[in-house]
Amino acid sequence: MFRNFKIIYRRYAGLYFCICVDVNDNNLAYLEAIHNFVEVLNEYFHNVCELDLVFNFYKVYTVVDEMFLAGEIRETSQPKVLKQLLMLQSLE
Repeated sequence: MFRNFKIIYRRYAGLYFCICVDVNDNNLAYLEAIHNFVEVLNEYFHNVCELDLVFNFYKVYTVVDEMFLAGEIRETSQPKVLKQLLMLQSLE
């Protein structure tokens, strides 16, 4: 708990993924969102590691933008997110 928020986190192979949410939000929904986010990163970077996140932080922000909007879960479909990311990558 931090003021009116709580921090939900999950560890994957030495990496911690954290989300700060309202105290009234459902923990399990955000744990699932973290899991979904990690699976999308894993597909996008082909077995993601810490270096992928550090050296491609702008791509990670793009993934966050595709999956979350104003701190709320926007898209849960992995194929839709990956399709959008590949389309954006083709524009580069």
